[in-house]
Amino acid sequence: MDREFLIDLFADFGPVTIRKMFSGYGISADGTNFALSLRAGLFFRADEVTIPEFEAEGSKPFQYSTRAKTVTVNSYWELPARLFDDSAELAQWARAALAAAQRAKVKKRPKGKKAVVKPVKKVAPKKLVAKKAAKKTVRRVGKAKRAHRSK
Repeated sequence: MDREFLIDLFADFGPVTIRKMFSGYGISADGTNFALSLRAGLFFRADEVTIPEFEAEGSKPFQYSTRAKTVTVNSYWELPARLFDDSAELAQWARAALAAAQRAKVKKRPKGKKAVVKPVKKVAPKKLVAKKAAKKTVRRVGKAKRAHRSK
């Protein structure tokens, strides 16, 4: 599917942004990606609310193969072929896909970073004083050796 075909396809839905992605295009509205147009077909974002509709139409989730296995991406489902001829109903499915993408975005939103509190090392005052005294002694001895060498 080329860019112009996709723009015409989503005319009843409203303005969409189409960007090159993988082997096809990512389709978004209001800054939210809700569809993928790939060599394998057109896939809409789906979640627990919309997946039953895709299943009722006999659609399958997006899949791709790696060298080791076939990966199934349950968040994108293939658009039923009959919708390519019904732009009004396709617009309804696109709105549902956009809503699913927005729900997923809300779920992923971080709740805010928690402050990491590092434990404070407590040093007993006597030990601290002893460490400082030892450092001074080492410095004095070092200075005395250097002074002796320079003579």
